[in-house]
Amino acid sequence: MSNMEMTADIVIVGAGIAGLATALALHRLVSYAAEAGVKTAEVEYVDKSTGVEHEVRCLRRKLLAETLSNELPSGTIRFSSQLVSIEESGHLKLLHLANGTTIKTKVLIGCDGVNSEVAKWLGFKKGAFDTRCAIRGYAVYEEGHGLGDKFFNFFGEGFRYGVVPCDDNSIYWFFSWSSATRVKEENPLKMKEFVLSKLGKLPDNIKDVFRRTKGDDLVCSQLRYRAPWEIL
Repeated sequence: MSNMEMTADIVIVGAGIAGLATALALHRLVSYAAEAGVKTAEVEYVDKSTGVEHEVRCLRRKLLAETLSNELPSGTIRFSSQLVSIEESGHLKLLHLANGTTIKTKVLIGCDGVNSEVAKWLGFKKGAFDTRCAIRGYAVYEEGHGLGDKFFNFFGEGFRYGVVPCDDNSIYWFFSWSSATRVKEENPLKMKEFVLSKLGKLPDNIKDVFRRTKGDDLVCSQLRYRAPWEIL
């Protein structure tokens, strides 16, 4: 165990997309993720009230995170630094890590998700489980999927689902529904069977996206929510 003490002007807790983007913004860098902003997927949509066209881009989370982190100066990100508690000392915040290290900082920014230690320290309530559940997957086509770059969106019978090509060889998909009880399914085969049984009448090339998704590329989660007005 280390008893080292460190000092930093600003500490961002959490190195996900929000934390990395915040760090990059603070360093006043401008970055276009995923090959300098090359369009990978889009949905054509025109707001009838304004006539303004909208666009959706699909990026792999890993690629976006790597792109953001690569733009940060060396040493900005600390790994294996689990935050266990926070206390105040005058105008400073003292962050105590699991390895015994204490970091003193003037500014503390929480980007550590729904189970945030920073939110807990601020006295926020725990994120509540929403009634909506989601299964998400990722399918790979080594020979190319042939679906172009359009966002396919479907809904009916209480379910909403869609597929979004990331590039010529990969597709992200989602499947969501409302549930009165908390869902804890972890078996990828059962998740896949459930989705396939609820798809209804779809073109074979769309159903194939769900069929070919491997178990390691599936995740099921019940959405959680924290009211934004808690910070006021």
